[in-house]
Amino acid sequence: MSPAPHTQLLVGGRIYSAGAPDATAMAVTDGTIVWVGQDRPGRALHPDAEIVDLHGAFVAPGFVDTHVHTTSHGLALTGLDLTDATDRADALRRVRAHADAHDDAVIWGHGWDETRWPDPTPPTTADLDAAAPARLVYLGRIDAHSAAASSALRAAAEPLDELAGFDPQQPLTAAAHHAVRGAARRGLTAAQRARARLAALDDFAAHGYVAVHECAGPDISGLDDFTELLGTDHPVQVRGYWGHAVRTGEEAAELLAATGADALGGDLFVDGSIGSHTAALARPYDDLPGCCGTTYLTEDELTAHVRACTSAGIQAGFHVIGDAATTAAVAAFEAVAAEVGGPALAARGHRLEHVESLTVAQAEVLARYGVIASMQPGFDALWGGPDGMYAARLGAERAAALNAFAPLAGTGLSLAFGSDAPVTAPRPWPMLRAAVHHRTAGSGISPRAAFAAATRGAWRAGGVRDGLAGTLEPGAPASYAIWEVGELVVAAPKDSVQRWSTDPRSRVAPLPDLGPGTADPVLVRSVHRGRIVYAR
Repeated sequence: MSPAPHTQLLVGGRIYSAGAPDATAMAVTDGTIVWVGQDRPGRALHPDAEIVDLHGAFVAPGFVDTHVHTTSHGLALTGLDLTDATDRADALRRVRAHADAHDDAVIWGHGWDETRWPDPTPPTTADLDAAAPARLVYLGRIDAHSAAASSALRAAAEPLDELAGFDPQQPLTAAAHHAVRGAARRGLTAAQRARARLAALDDFAAHGYVAVHECAGPDISGLDDFTELLGTDHPVQVRGYWGHAVRTGEEAAELLAATGADALGGDLFVDGSIGSHTAALARPYDDLPGCCGTTYLTEDELTAHVRACTSAGIQAGFHVIGDAATTAAVAAFEAVAAEVGGPALAARGHRLEHVESLTVAQAEVLARYGVIASMQPGFDALWGGPDGMYAARLGAERAAALNAFAPLAGTGLSLAFGSDAPVTAPRPWPMLRAAVHHRTAGSGISPRAAFAAATRGAWRAGGVRDGLAGTLEPGAPASYAIWEVGELVVAAPKDSVQRWSTDPRSRVAPLPDLGPGTADPVLVRSVHRGRIVYAR
């Protein structure tokens, strides 16, 4: 005999619901939202429900981060985080202190960014050898596309001197970086990985995320780490993307089964990053003449991967940042659409990661074929603006065109937002603020559009297309977060704000104020499909 249904009635709050923007109450039965409305009718309709008094708190759909590297984020949380290192000497002091205090087989550091230092000189191999003699030291740049490595770690990797991106002293890029990262990864113990993994998942939970998309691959985290993560019991749901190219539908299906992945995409690298001079560009970097970046896959290989995944019914995707890489990826989708038809291609919900250089014309093509753009607003906050890294690398004109959320969304292209943790911190409210207050005029989107990209759009990017996931409407999974927040506002034209009104005629659900300098809401509790993810 099955147990009787259990209903909770949340009352006295402010419920984010497009269908009932004045709602103060929400009923949940066995992990599904069954009703949204006002307190009094809610009590009458659900007389036997367990009552949860919200005391005026704001209830919204739980966030989904569409691009994370869980163990790498956890290693930064539990180990050597260099994101706020003030210069090269400060970074090396931290390496030395960490080496003295820890006997881990690998010293794994992350986050240094020489473009933010007074003297933009990155750490060298000799620097690391002096700071941690004879130790295996891997110091990943903030974008995770290059790294400084000690002599001991270089020796543990495959022969590097014939690989693209090799330098005997400077940070390694491209294939040489992939090789040395693999050596560092192999040196991590299972206990190190498990500790980092749990720290990262707990961090996601503590900031309102109920699900994340792990973007793994043979050059990023390795299969052992990936399968360990997918097998971890944690209330934060993990959808796994494996970044390895295939050529046939049979190969795609076999790889999916062998890895346990949900899809074959994520960080399937077409190119690298702007910060490491490895994003593939149509014309050279302004600050490195003659360099147009690195390309890892040809257009034919991209087309074969899209064709194979489409035929096998598998979601595909690629990492593309530079304009040359983006052009190749868009051409691959166009080629497959010409073969199988636009509807067949769109049915798979393929996606592209980052797409920082995407043009409006290209976005129109992707929108027509149902391709989703998984983007990171934190990148513009960190590197945008006339004095930022983008401008230094690309020049002001090309830099200003990057991450153009509003023009891209205007084409009908579906946006989904993530952090690329540990590249930027998985903090949803600063991420939304960055999307709204883009450093380039006209590129920022409305708070509602940004919020949708981090909730409904993120579920859609993860293959859930029921129209309910990421909302607080009857029939939706009970995946929500409760926040302490002050006044709620509705964004009005020209970036002004009107105060929240309970007048149902407005039919616009209010959100926390995302104006510059405003305080972030404080998470009280989050729930995913009826299971508590976080409780303060």
